[in-house]
Amino acid sequence: MNLYIVRHGIAIDREDPKCPSDPERYLTEVGLKKTKEVARGFATFADVPDIFLSSPYVRAMQTAEIFADVVKISKSKIEQTELLLPGAEPALLFRELSRKKTGSVICFGHAPQLDELIATAVGSKKDLTELRKAGVASLILSRVYPVAGILEWLMTPKALRKLAK
Repeated sequence: MNLYIVRHGIAIDREDPKCPSDPERYLTEVGLKKTKEVARGFATFADVPDIFLSSPYVRAMQTAEIFADVVKISKSKIEQTELLLPGAEPALLFRELSRKKTGSVICFGHAPQLDELIATAVGSKKDLTELRKAGVASLILSRVYPVAGILEWLMTPKALRKLAK
């Protein structure tokens, strides 16, 4: 299985007086623009994933919707899962993924949980990555559960935006 991991784009700052509760935090105008450029860069070389999974938090769903628009997938195909919420246990997501008969999945979520997913997939007990906002990683899983895989690539948002131009 090819597993793409995407951290949500730039969201309203927690310190902003207008900031809603954490689940309702949304992408800023800059976050929306940069995330769309990142998605366009991703689409220049990555295969369109079969399944889109997202944290139910607003900023993650907005990021998933932007990617879906760019790769021309209906937003209704985005599945929400609490297994991508901050603090979720990585092994539970991999167990759920093992039930899906597919070649590729893209997941949208939050730091540091996504870095924990990557570490778990490659067999590390500690985080090896630090995904930036709208950063993307690609994992090749030789086994989904219990998980065994390799980190194929990790790209910064800046590199992906350059590919979009």
